[in-house]
Amino acid sequence: MDDRGPRRRRPTRPTTRRARARAADGAVSTGGRTVDRTDLLARLRADVVRPGELGTDELLARVAWSTVVEPGDSTAGELVGRLGAGRAIRAVLQALDDGPVALGEMLVDTGCDPADDVRVELARAASDALVPALERWRPRLLRLDVDAVLGAASAVGCTLLAPGDEDWPAGIDDLGVHAPLVLWRRGTRAVGDLPGISVVGARANTVLGAEAAAEITSTAADAGCLVVSGGAYGIDAVAHRVALAAGAPTVAVLAGGVDQLYPAGNSTMLRSVADHGALLAECPPGTRPSRWRFLARNRLIAALGAVSVIVEAGARSGALNTAHHAAQLGRPVFAVPGPYSSSASVGCHRLIADHRAEIVVHPRDPVDAALRTRSGAVTVDPAVPIAAARVDPDVLRVVDALGRRRPLPLDEVVVRSGLSPADATDALALAELQGLVTRGAAGWTAA
Repeated sequence: MDDRGPRRRRPTRPTTRRARARAADGAVSTGGRTVDRTDLLARLRADVVRPGELGTDELLARVAWSTVVEPGDSTAGELVGRLGAGRAIRAVLQALDDGPVALGEMLVDTGCDPADDVRVELARAASDALVPALERWRPRLLRLDVDAVLGAASAVGCTLLAPGDEDWPAGIDDLGVHAPLVLWRRGTRAVGDLPGISVVGARANTVLGAEAAAEITSTAADAGCLVVSGGAYGIDAVAHRVALAAGAPTVAVLAGGVDQLYPAGNSTMLRSVADHGALLAECPPGTRPSRWRFLARNRLIAALGAVSVIVEAGARSGALNTAHHAAQLGRPVFAVPGPYSSSASVGCHRLIADHRAEIVVHPRDPVDAALRTRSGAVTVDPAVPIAAARVDPDVLRVVDALGRRRPLPLDEVVVRSGLSPADATDALALAELQGLVTRGAAGWTAA
């Protein structure tokens, strides 16, 4: 038992010399603006957050909310939508001590002007609905440390986006009360200035699935589309790597913070996405990915794309969750058919059979649908075969480095091609998708 007495809680004050130094001179980029964190935190502690202003104060309150609630929390979304982020979080903190009645009355007062008896009933109903929300938020509210979050964001070099910022993706707002309160972006690529195509599918893909994903992504890249996916193994990785090889912008939506490169086997690829596109997350830096966050982030993948394409999905694939979100948003959904005997295509076949997705007859089909969302967009020339997609120079270098007889290990390919291990790995993966190289137990050979 600790006999030193109760400790004073300082939830927003840095507790280490390193953290205090970071707070003293650190800054975070917010929507293209560099904001001094010390000044902002002082204003937050002074309780001068002005509701209705999406300035730096309201932005900080949204950061606080993003550390408290899980992705897609509709109760938090409604509170912030009605009261503003700053007013909402102060009211919730007060409700932890006083109960939810006053907060329920506040919510009712922001709506219509009902008669007194109706108002009382509405306030009681709102209060009852808030009880479970307050209980699930309580542990994080009591440990709220905005400074630590901003310090982590500054360390990883990410940008904070909020509604109203120039780079805020307009399609995200279609999620309503389930929309993220902020987005954390690692990379400089604006994600709302191009028609997007979301490509998702099985992690354990087949060769046919990889080829289909590569052809669709290559067509989208040639048409000037933004390629959106989730950074996972399998179809997601194919989509990102083909987009990178084609020099096209690509965005990976992560289930944790943008500093959590998961899965670890894709960390090199994800760094390339950050360098040439963007990593996006609604969870603040430091948040570990988890199963439910993967499902929640699928709604962002659907919202960022003008269309969603499902390339291989088993009966219980998470890609079907993305299709569901896209359909709820009124976005076109496409599914790639596979062999009737393939368990990897059961989900796609069910989507098509139930008329919940259009069948992909040609790789241009979903791309044309995405381009139609923009007036005057240029469509893909049907005379150009898919196989004629541009070949990345790094792919040519690794293919030239290989022989047809003796397999070469990766380190030897690196020496012969003059590429870094990361670039050589990406180039070999793309070359394998294009059928230019084969991989065996002893290494790589030219096909």
